[in-house]
Amino acid sequence: MDFLKKLFGPRQVYKKEYYTFTVKCKRCGETITGRIDIDNDLSVEYEAGGDVFYARKVLIGENKCFQRVEANFKFDANRKMIEQEVIGGEFVE
Repeated sequence: MDFLKKLFGPRQVYKKEYYTFTVKCKRCGETITGRIDIDNDLSVEYEAGGDVFYARKVLIGENKCFQRVEANFKFDANRKMIEQEVIGGEFVE
């Protein structure tokens, strides 16, 4: 009976955590918003001893520019950002 209560009872809600960022294309000036899923998009950087995670996102705007803007991020073991870099654009606050 306890099994059925667990199966059909109230479920725990899991809140997803995202890091949202905005970049501006150097060629056309379009602002593009991207996001990183903290739980799924991070990869371990083994050269740094396994305590550093990184994420790489390539964004393309909706205008007819089609310039790729590459954003690279590094996170510590607590999933807090420690470094960010963009190629082909600049970060917008």
